[in-house]
Amino acid sequence: MSGHSKWHNIRAKKSKMDARKGKLFTKLAREIQVAARNGGPNPETNVRLRIAIDKALAANMPKENIERAIKKGTGELGSENIEEVTYEGYGPGGVAILVEAMTDNRNRTAGEIRHIFSKYGGSMAEAGAVAWIFERKGVIDVKAEGIADTDEFILEVIDLGAEDVKEEDGILEIITDPKDYATVLESLRERGVDIENSELTFVPKNYVAVSGETAEKLIKLIQILEDHDDVQNVHANFDISPEELEALMA
Repeated sequence: MSGHSKWHNIRAKKSKMDARKGKLFTKLAREIQVAARNGGPNPETNVRLRIAIDKALAANMPKENIERAIKKGTGELGSENIEEVTYEGYGPGGVAILVEAMTDNRNRTAGEIRHIFSKYGGSMAEAGAVAWIFERKGVIDVKAEGIADTDEFILEVIDLGAEDVKEEDGILEIITDPKDYATVLESLRERGVDIENSELTFVPKNYVAVSGETAEKLIKLIQILEDHDDVQNVHANFDISPEELEALMA
């Protein structure tokens, strides 16, 4: 699991430094738009929208872009027919992969995602084939450097409602139930805790160890999927050593 956590942290850092701002901003705007459409324009009462706005601000997305996306979501500036779709499949080594996408053409996107899986050593699966392997969780990353007493902090976070806390590579990864995510996040902010990254995501229940050429092919497949215009998030249950993973993503 340590390799998977490392991957999560590397991706979070890379997203903040992504040079292809146009593509990144388009994906962030879609998430904001759909969140506003489904839950309303107020981030105080719409947790999903607040998370999307936080991600956009962390990526230095201009506030006017954020406001425009919210207005598109509520229909104030016209609306786009964007659907949320999920694709399931297997990568090299039998690793389960869950792909979250937003598209205005379901058939086109499905065909393109299937092609990517096939071209890079994976295969698409039927709905439900791998979804059961993942659980929806809140994940909040905190820099351990700013915590005076780590053991005391972990106990405090558990009292706030967190399910688990893991420490790796200078980061405390706080896991919450989705319903407790906003409460825990807000409590940490009120305490002045330095939050590195936070999101509602899918966490695997079990992991598949891969290495060498298999790991290289797997990471390539995941990166190609993530680069697709319609793909918002890719989740996978791999376990690769942190050292090998960092080398593959360099």
